[in-house]
Amino acid sequence: MRRIIFNQKGGVGKSSITVNLAAISAAKGYKTLVIDLDVQGNSSAYLGVDINHPNDKTIAELLNQTASWFAMSTPARDYPQATAYENLFIIPSSPKLDKLEVELERRYKIYKLREVLDALADDFDRIYIDTPPNLNFYTKSGLIAANKLLIPFDCDNFSQQALIKVMDNLAELRDDHNRDLVLEGIIVNMFNAQAKFPRQIIEEIKMLGFPILEPYLPQSIKMKESHYQQCPMLHFDPKHKLTQQFIALYDGLEATVALENK
Repeated sequence: MRRIIFNQKGGVGKSSITVNLAAISAAKGYKTLVIDLDVQGNSSAYLGVDINHPNDKTIAELLNQTASWFAMSTPARDYPQATAYENLFIIPSSPKLDKLEVELERRYKIYKLREVLDALADDFDRIYIDTPPNLNFYTKSGLIAANKLLIPFDCDNFSQQALIKVMDNLAELRDDHNRDLVLEGIIVNMFNAQAKFPRQIIEEIKMLGFPILEPYLPQSIKMKESHYQQCPMLHFDPKHKLTQQFIALYDGLEATVALENK
């Protein structure tokens, strides 16, 4: 199963959600892969990878490689790198993604990631894809390659407008390129339970017909501390409320998948 985490609005916690759900997946015994498509490399850094250090096994090299009559490309299974956590692997980001984008578009490599993930299907039980905060070439590649979509949402008016915009864009992409892509739901992140406004925004989103997932993820300084320590919440502070909310969110998603597979 391939989950992509995307929102066109930045600062909504895409990387935090990607890494923490992936870490729980790995701890549950699933061989899990994180793919970092964002040039900022936040998911990579969270899992201890310095994207500024020379590395020929990044997502940039994987998408850019081309087999010829005289040389075979490096197999996709050579790219996932082990992290400090059992069952958890990553294909990290790279600063090269920025300059490479135009070239990949010119060569029409939009389906390359899907081919890569097809090749890795027998190697990993779960794949989580982190994305840039815009609908660029890399995001589109991820959406074409994935079958489940999660959208982080941080409960302000700008987020509401961005959500409506992203759903319009995704509907067209799904129709043209990936009819199997399913919206699993909206993840409410950095939720302030003491304020009325976030609940008002959530109710308005529900009235528009968007599937809001529960539980909502609370705002916590512990998340920033876990970033600094390069340690997902499950391993950084397993008993913390935010960790328990992540586990509940993960279990709810997996329960739905189990029902679909019956």
